[in-house]
Amino acid sequence: MKALTVLATLLVLAGCSKPDSGGGAASMQAAITPAAQEMFTQRCAPCHGATGRGDGPGSVALDPKPRNYTDATWQKGVKDEDIKKTILYGGAAVGKSVNMPANPDLDGKPELEGLLAIVRSFNGK
Repeated sequence: MKALTVLATLLVLAGCSKPDSGGGAASMQAAITPAAQEMFTQRCAPCHGATGRGDGPGSVALDPKPRNYTDATWQKGVKDEDIKKTILYGGAAVGKSVNMPANPDLDGKPELEGLLAIVRSFNGK
């Protein structure tokens, strides 16, 4: 009986130590590849800013201003799928600013997950 208890404990511990493959923080961080970071710098940072605050140099002339990714309330309320849809189809497609361009070339590419991970990385900063 004692052997069964030990075995059961080991199985529980082994199950708890499995890496998260369901989109947890570790897999999100792994999605931030150099290609995704470069894409953010080129396509997103001009308006959203390098720190995600919506204060990039291109934001000066925009009304409404670009999304501030550091807004914790927004981060909690928005779904990953909504962020990806905005990246792919642009602001007008999701009822947001027409100034947010579409990026249909990212459909099915890992850089889309990378951009999502970057947007999420600004949470609360």
